[in-house]
Amino acid sequence: MSQVNTQQMGRLVAAGSIENLDEAVNALARLEALHIIDYDGSEDGFSLGSPNPSSEDVGKVLVRARSAASIISTDGPDNPVPQAPVRKSLSDELPSKIDELLQASSRIDDLENEISALEEEMGGLSMVAPLGIDIELLGGYDSVSSFVGTVTDTDAAAAAVGQGGILFQAKKGNQNIVAAFVRSEESQSTASSLESAGFESLALPEGSGSASERLEKASSARDVLVSEKNELMEKIAAWEKSNGEMLACGLEVLERDHDVLTAPVRIAVSEHAFVLDGWLVMGRADEVQKELKQVCLYTEVTPFEMEAGGGGHGHSDHDHHQEMPPIAFQDRNTSKPMELLTDAVGRPAYGRIDPTVFMLVTYPIFFGIMLGDMAYGLITMGLGIMLIQRSGTNEMLNLGGKFLMYIGVGTVVFGYLYAEFAGWEIFPHHGSNPAEALQFLYPAIDQGAYHVWSASFPLGIELAFPFHRVVMVSDHGNLEHLILLTIYLGVIHVFLGLIIGFRDIMLYGNGHGGVGFICAFFEKGVWMVLLVGGFLFAYGFLGPSDAEWMLMPGAVICVSATVMLMWTLYNYHGVPFPINIGLAPIEAVGMMPTVISYVRLFAVGVVGVKIAETGNEKLFSPMMDIISDGGQAWMIPVLFLGWLAVQFFAWGLGVFSPNIHAARLHFVEWMRQYYDSSGEEFRPFGLRSRFVEVD
Repeated sequence: MSQVNTQQMGRLVAAGSIENLDEAVNALARLEALHIIDYDGSEDGFSLGSPNPSSEDVGKVLVRARSAASIISTDGPDNPVPQAPVRKSLSDELPSKIDELLQASSRIDDLENEISALEEEMGGLSMVAPLGIDIELLGGYDSVSSFVGTVTDTDAAAAAVGQGGILFQAKKGNQNIVAAFVRSEESQSTASSLESAGFESLALPEGSGSASERLEKASSARDVLVSEKNELMEKIAAWEKSNGEMLACGLEVLERDHDVLTAPVRIAVSEHAFVLDGWLVMGRADEVQKELKQVCLYTEVTPFEMEAGGGGHGHSDHDHHQEMPPIAFQDRNTSKPMELLTDAVGRPAYGRIDPTVFMLVTYPIFFGIMLGDMAYGLITMGLGIMLIQRSGTNEMLNLGGKFLMYIGVGTVVFGYLYAEFAGWEIFPHHGSNPAEALQFLYPAIDQGAYHVWSASFPLGIELAFPFHRVVMVSDHGNLEHLILLTIYLGVIHVFLGLIIGFRDIMLYGNGHGGVGFICAFFEKGVWMVLLVGGFLFAYGFLGPSDAEWMLMPGAVICVSATVMLMWTLYNYHGVPFPINIGLAPIEAVGMMPTVISYVRLFAVGVVGVKIAETGNEKLFSPMMDIISDGGQAWMIPVLFLGWLAVQFFAWGLGVFSPNIHAARLHFVEWMRQYYDSSGEEFRPFGLRSRFVEVD
């Protein structure tokens, strides 16, 4: 099947003797080809299967292994390892080592609690120790009230206690600590007077004896506990270094085993038989049936066929709704990194066009148009290569690295077309710069000229090489030309989305029961007509005088499309009259900002260039002047570091901002013309391998 479609799916039903259930599950796990449909218990005579008895033992080890994995940090081996040594370790020393790790971690938790309690006690003791009074003497009297705390005004505190009381004073840093003792009948007035002295009560430590001695003992005890904790943490670090990779591998094997052993709970069983139900890719149907026939009495695979007008994941409110299969991407290599973008939106509904291959072409182009600088493209490619080299068994990181390579290539290509390097023009219109050294990469340009080649095309299209996007046309640049090109690119991109939507609705329906050419015309064809009419009207209105003839035909086409859109809203979307009459013009006008949104391809790029250009003018040029003049040499490293900071800021902004805007143009402006993201991901049951090979 074409790469622009997802894989054809089929429904597998298999039945066999209950004694062969475990063998059937093991076969499916090895094949990793069936998306199991969990049995819902709705059929008479069938119930959910029971997990394999050994799953309980595996589950216990798995829980401990997961706990251990949460304690340490390990990425696992860089390359998959054989399964045999991992299983040998699981049956031998790894469980006991896991227990050692868990015990050490548990002891650290206990130590942290004890240390926290001691530090809290030391905090209280350190406040009262300067008073030199034993702890039991600070309170607990029958006829005497005590006040222990801090004050801001010691003279006021002394006055509050008066002649009839006793006041002890001490200092701890900038704090004034007091202990006041008065007769119980004077406690209320003393408390009121102490408030004016800024009195704040201290929590008295429990126990007895000298606070200083207690503080010294608590400090010694804490030091012992901290030392023990540090030793255990070093032990855990050593454990991680020697056993971390094996733990990651063992955890993967245990999770595989647990999935297989508990899989029967997803399958319908009776007293004597079991029934498997699920989706598979038709390309593997024969392979799966051949394997299952060895353990099943009956197998059948039925290719899935869309019912016109009844498809779509969702729309369950309609009377007729077809159960849809999960979505499996085509087997890909080059375009596989772009699946990250498709999955970010959601997989396409079954039978609909898969945008992945389209984005392999358009996404790097859009990104390159915006960033368009050879230096930044090379840095982006370098980052991508680094991620690929460090990805190891991490497929997501590997795909991310390849994605950066793609957009980096697009940036280098457009940087070459723009003749830009690190914010400099390779063929500067004014002055000179270091990037002029790269002129050898280009064909010779005549003296006084700025382009190797330039040409004018219909509809005001101007192309040139190099294409000077940051220089006005009046100064022999192409800035205004790029603005116009981005609008035309928006028209083409949106029109492509409408064509895809037309095809999908004509073949599979609009999700509301409509299907066929007529439905597709009113759902998507009307928008195509509107887009063409709007283009003619806009060009006739804004273009040269010899294009004014387009004005009237464009207006007629737009009005006709708007009238047809009224019918679309009424007949296919249930918008009642007269609301549809008012809503249609509003919807029609919405096409204009959709197309104009593509001007961001120009605007975002120019902003990034100007940031880098500012750094070059304000930092790099003065640095070169100092180097040539020989004065204020101390400024050279300052200016150089500042220039590097601006360059990396411009590159970082250039990587994130164009990605955001390229994603918006694809996910919003383009995909909303056709895309149905209701597809469910195809998740085949099986022994997925990341760190450990599958036998």
